[in-house]
Amino acid sequence: MKVALVRLVVIVGAVALLEILCRLGVIPNFTVIPPSAMAHSLWTILASGRFSHDIAATLANVGIAIAAAMIAGVVLGTALQGWPAARRTLDPLFATYYAVPMYAFYPLLIVIFGMSDFPQIAIGFLLAVMAVIINTLNGLDRVPAVLLKTARSLRMSATDTALRMTLPAAGPHLLTGAKLAVAYAFIGVIGSEFIMSRGGIGYEISFAYANFDNATMYPLILLILLASIVVNGLLTHWEHRLLQRRGMR
Repeated sequence: MKVALVRLVVIVGAVALLEILCRLGVIPNFTVIPPSAMAHSLWTILASGRFSHDIAATLANVGIAIAAAMIAGVVLGTALQGWPAARRTLDPLFATYYAVPMYAFYPLLIVIFGMSDFPQIAIGFLLAVMAVIINTLNGLDRVPAVLLKTARSLRMSATDTALRMTLPAAGPHLLTGAKLAVAYAFIGVIGSEFIMSRGGIGYEISFAYANFDNATMYPLILLILLASIVVNGLLTHWEHRLLQRRGMR
């Protein structure tokens, strides 16, 4: 509770400072508009429905990327945890995965999928899935040995052991992977929309930036920030409840 209060005070203080600096002209509106103006413009944009299609498209693509990354990441992480030789082979690649600029594959993805939403979803997926794999492996590595012995004594199959024993035990780490997947999926999808997309929040932000339209650009950025905060907040709340149930908090 104390940590949450401190976090809230820091955020409110930073927003208030930015508001004051913008209102006093220390930071010109040409550079950044006041947070209150961002909030008002965001409300106006949402009420008018002006970008409803773009917002819905982006959120849908992000959601698909997150869901695909969670499914693939958990399955691959579980498989690798039970296949030590493959894990030892791939560990060096995991360490350097994010050194690869995923956006470099965007032209190839356009050739494969065309000018559709799939290239953006693929970039979001590629950025998010590794975080899920790594956190799945970290969680499975910390599963108490007694659970594995119990599964063996009950002669449970590998699938049953994963679904009923190891994955539930690794739940907090899976939620950490989910939170990272949310952030990476937003980055991947919206960043891709900046490049060659014909719609979406990223495209509209890029268009507003090119036209010096701060009254549109910053509210849309604020919308992305609020959406990611809400989703991560829900996942964090779920994580805390899970840890409390296990007597870890």
